[in-house]
Amino acid sequence: MRAVVYDRYGLPDELRIEEIPEPVPGAGQVLVKVAATSLNLSDWETLRGSPLYSRIGGLRAPARRVLGSDIAGRVEAVGPDVTAFRHGDEVYGDNLALKGGFAEYAIAPESALAPKPAALTFAEASTIPQAGVIALQGTDGAAAGARVLINGAGGGSGAWAIQLAKRAGAHVTGVDNAHKLDFMRSVGADEVLDYRREDFTRRGPYDLILDLVATKSVFAYRRALAPGGRYRCVGGSVPTLLRVLTVGFVAGRLTRRRLGVLAVKEGPAHFTPVADLCVAGDLRIHIGRTFGLDEVPEALAEVGEGRALGKVVVTQS
Repeated sequence: MRAVVYDRYGLPDELRIEEIPEPVPGAGQVLVKVAATSLNLSDWETLRGSPLYSRIGGLRAPARRVLGSDIAGRVEAVGPDVTAFRHGDEVYGDNLALKGGFAEYAIAPESALAPKPAALTFAEASTIPQAGVIALQGTDGAAAGARVLINGAGGGSGAWAIQLAKRAGAHVTGVDNAHKLDFMRSVGADEVLDYRREDFTRRGPYDLILDLVATKSVFAYRRALAPGGRYRCVGGSVPTLLRVLTVGFVAGRLTRRRLGVLAVKEGPAHFTPVADLCVAGDLRIHIGRTFGLDEVPEALAEVGEGRALGKVVVTQS
């Protein structure tokens, strides 16, 4: 089968198309003929091998040669003990543990997949599992009248988070680069900031901050929070995460604020509620660009370099 592979950490030029053996599902696993794979910042981080936690399982070289975790497609075969799916079923899920979505076929645990809603295309369904869950859990607690800020709001998770916070009745400020200001407004943000021109930690105060690209000091984040407010970050450098977990926790408690890292809960039980909202028309799916399998390096650069508006998807016929 055709797959996009890499053998060392680096930039998208490390990727190449290669013919590799079609995988065989083991016990509890499903072989999926991939129709669409949406990109996440985690794909870019695992390509680069940075931050350091992206090298888990492969400190010196990638543990898995094929990236791509958010997949949608049809079941081609099932391994022993699989009971929920059979050949031909349309499925989608977050295959973060095994990856493999940038290929014609991917192996996924049965527990990572859910039946694809008939109302959604494969491309649409692939955008939901990882980014939708981060947004749903990251905006938990947003309420009518609350002031919510989302840093990195112009990307995949950010576009979901704006909508979810607005749906809860919050006043939403979106932060990203200047290229994405109009997009954030179109998704529903009440205010938008270009992070290159304004430091959001000197505005506010905010009742909830969801930070998708944490780069600032713990004390700057605390300054931007209202008393009783909560700051949650997803990703960032290892030193930044450690400071949030340690210094941030203590500093927040001393000033009636909560600072922490969002521990994302994965799996169908967590992403199917987002899909249900999409099917009901309560959330809109925003796909900025689609690429073919041969264009995966360009697609990853679109995400990693901060140019993506909403989700980026790789589709296969």
